[in-house]
Amino acid sequence: MKYGIIPPYRASVVHDPEYMSAFAKHADELGFESLFVVEHAVVAENYERKYPYNSSGEMALAEDCNIPDPLDLLAYLAGITSNIRLGTGILVAPNHHPVPLAKRCATIDVLSDGRLHLGVGVGWMREELEACGAAFETRGRRLNEIIEVMRKLWAPGVASHEGEFFHFGPVNSYPKPVSHAIPIHIGGHSQAAARRAGRLGDGFHPLGLQGDDLTAALDLMKSEASQAGRDPESLELTLGGGLVHFDEAALENVQSLGADRVILGSGTSDLAVLQDEMSAFAAKFITA
Repeated sequence: MKYGIIPPYRASVVHDPEYMSAFAKHADELGFESLFVVEHAVVAENYERKYPYNSSGEMALAEDCNIPDPLDLLAYLAGITSNIRLGTGILVAPNHHPVPLAKRCATIDVLSDGRLHLGVGVGWMREELEACGAAFETRGRRLNEIIEVMRKLWAPGVASHEGEFFHFGPVNSYPKPVSHAIPIHIGGHSQAAARRAGRLGDGFHPLGLQGDDLTAALDLMKSEASQAGRDPESLELTLGGGLVHFDEAALENVQSLGADRVILGSGTSDLAVLQDEMSAFAAKFITA
């Protein structure tokens, strides 16, 4: 099992270089496989309460929470870590134009020696997407095309594209990622996300799903992969868990679901306490 970790965004500390340096270096030294960061380019005042992972419709983060740009943050962390993979969980891809996005991702991947892991989703906050210039109703089709464009630009040689939203070429985009590709995992809770993961993703990062709902989403992902002529077993599955409460029973559960990775979070923002929790977890599950 691969173990990732996510910093305590609710505490509004992730923009603090001293905090994040200590957090990331400790995770790297302990042998955590990956470190994940999130994205909200903006959070609208009085946004429409449709957050899909809370029955109240309100997201867990305060509207004025410090949420640094995920790729800039990962570029910073790349320079102060050595082995830990650097992931987005989840980048709201329709917020971005895929040409500069592909260049930013390739740059981070090269400077980190191939450690970038890109999790993408369509986003749920209409006001955020519209502030970034994307129509909420087209975000799914836009994400599909963004994935296609980035992979073209990362592949060896010259790239061209004629699509619904983006048109260019022939063009050169260098540097290329270390492996001429960056793994793209699809995040989300919907049937569309599961289908997209099966058809287009290198993996699936289901959010907010449990029990029968999660099983159904995984079955749909595998079915879509098979129909697209892809091997469902080649797709990585990333699930979530609690740093303190994760135990052997939790490990057996995620293994039974076929998970390749678990991303762990903590309820504390106290750095010393969090580092102790990380150390205890690593001693039990990573280095034992």
